[in-house]
Amino acid sequence: MLAEAAAPAHSARVASMKWEDLSPRQRRGIAVAAAVDGGLKIAALVDLARRPAAQVRGPKPIWAVAITTINSLGVVPIVYLVYGRRRPA
Repeated sequence: MLAEAAAPAHSARVASMKWEDLSPRQRRGIAVAAAVDGGLKIAALVDLARRPAAQVRGPKPIWAVAITTINSLGVVPIVYLVYGRRRPA
């Protein structure tokens, strides 16, 4: 019961935090995660643009939209790079 009452207060406090409120370690973690996510998105989009449509599982435009718009922490680009590409015969 006590944990249930504390959860909304914790969520509100976390949601209202500003960049300045974060520790240097938290800031670095966020920056590294953003850089990794951005790098994966760029790699996936470059591969998608260069790869013929016959070597992509599914429509290329849908992959491009999913890679760029879904906030995935790198999951969607990894799914594309591992599953969305067909190996050349």
